[in-house]
Amino acid sequence: MHEKFDPLPSWTLHMQARNLSQNTISERTRVITQFGIDTGVEPHQATTDDIAAWLAAGPWSASSRATYHGYLKAWFQWLQIQEIREDNPMVKIPTPRVPRRRPRPVDDRHLVRLLRLKLHRRTRAMILLAALQGLRVHEIAKVRGQDFDLLSGTMRVEGKGGSVHHLPLHPLVVELTESMPPTGYWFPTTKAARNPNGHVRSKSVSDVIGVAMRRAGVPGTPHSLRHWFGTTLVDSGVDLRTTQELLRHASLATTQIYTQVSDRQRIAGIRRLDPWRAETSSMPGPDQPAA
Repeated sequence: MHEKFDPLPSWTLHMQARNLSQNTISERTRVITQFGIDTGVEPHQATTDDIAAWLAAGPWSASSRATYHGYLKAWFQWLQIQEIREDNPMVKIPTPRVPRRRPRPVDDRHLVRLLRLKLHRRTRAMILLAALQGLRVHEIAKVRGQDFDLLSGTMRVEGKGGSVHHLPLHPLVVELTESMPPTGYWFPTTKAARNPNGHVRSKSVSDVIGVAMRRAGVPGTPHSLRHWFGTTLVDSGVDLRTTQELLRHASLATTQIYTQVSDRQRIAGIRRLDPWRAETSSMPGPDQPAA
């Protein structure tokens, strides 16, 4: 009996050789595996119709659909390069349209309400790292005590693709370090078998912050705290290039979504509208004679 051919482990190996982040590799392989389960076909043998039907039927947001399209595109490009298949079915499926994104930061008052909530020390630490350092949940999961250099007032952050950055510390985060472990992971896992790296998974961070936000009645997602970080920097007069560095965006275009007019400015604009201005502007001034 012939063993079923599965090129997915080999693709995983090639992605590791390219030094892609473990998070990226895990997500790509998860989506390709789920694609095979949902369609009932071997992922490396799928047709254009199989792919189009799966992308169309999924109950996903527009951005998730575009992300999954990108994973499938990378998968079939690799299969073609490795000569596992001659054609690339993705060339016939254009990238899904994604609506123009707008940052959805938590409201200033909601952030105050969240921070005033009675929180576990670790939960509060996660929230402060997201809101005051702009960390993503997968970056928070890997924070260690030795990442903080209090003499220089900076912290080391391992971002997307294994890129390393050194960020200036917010005073409240400096204060936070006094109550957290000086070495080792700040958020270690209690189930090493589930994550041999020793730290909690990013989903665990997202779940912990999400529960706290719901308890406080704060709408949004944990990533909304990072959006608050970016929009507040811009709203406070920090220039776009510095904001890009602090958010650790590879492209300035990504940072530019944070320069959109704030809700406060939009509200002020609406309130300035005067439907009676034709009458008020025609009234004579103090130095003008009446008509």
